[in-house]
Amino acid sequence: MPLDTPKLHPFSNTAAPPFEALHAVEDQVARLNQELRHHGATDVIRRAVDEIETLTLVSSFGAESVALLHLAAMVSRDIPVLFIDTEMLFAETLVYQQELSERLGLRRVTTLRSAEIAAQDPDGTLHQYDTDACCALRKTRPLQNALAGHDGWITGRKRFQSGSRAALKFFEVETPEDGSAPRIKVNPLAYWATSDVADYITENRLPRHPLVAKGYPSIGCAPCTSPVAPGEDPRAGRWRDQSKEECGIHFVNGKVVRTGDKT
Repeated sequence: MPLDTPKLHPFSNTAAPPFEALHAVEDQVARLNQELRHHGATDVIRRAVDEIETLTLVSSFGAESVALLHLAAMVSRDIPVLFIDTEMLFAETLVYQQELSERLGLRRVTTLRSAEIAAQDPDGTLHQYDTDACCALRKTRPLQNALAGHDGWITGRKRFQSGSRAALKFFEVETPEDGSAPRIKVNPLAYWATSDVADYITENRLPRHPLVAKGYPSIGCAPCTSPVAPGEDPRAGRWRDQSKEECGIHFVNGKVVRTGDKT
């Protein structure tokens, strides 16, 4: 892309009809996927930074997060990073987040916390009888509030992670349920396999989340994450024995993904 190509922000004109904003971002996403179909993750991040006016990266600082964060830091250490502290994370995750941010030189990390927890889950037991409501309270709503006004965000999602991600592309259109303007979701690692992530971390001598060595290949909140046995799906330890596959921060066809429904 020429260096003087302006960044696109198709939603800045609030007077435009919603279908026009959606059409604009659909066209942009289709073009980006076509132009970058043979490119790698770094090119995807770089193009996202070049074209999306208000862009942020959302990271759980989980088992595989270091790969995406390292790639982003190589493009620009000033890419804003959002970290959601659900107040039910493992202590190891909180320490890892601080240490990794410092090591990678990430300059704009913001920690998000829900302001509704004291009122809606004062005893911290909501997850025991309604995991969807707990995820919405502690993760989904805080993130959606933080993303309001953003034209796009970068995720670490990959095709191999679950059935609902099997057709993932580099760029997607996200239409939030609250009726706010559509956004572009950027998935630089969409086509990476588990071995690609492991090889990248090893080759770049990046620090792993300390719980990975203890049998946690996918790490979320402590009450809803358990170790995974050899041969199990890497995400088997997330909401074990439930049909739930996603926490709800991602949208598929305009709907929050909260269960194991396939797309």
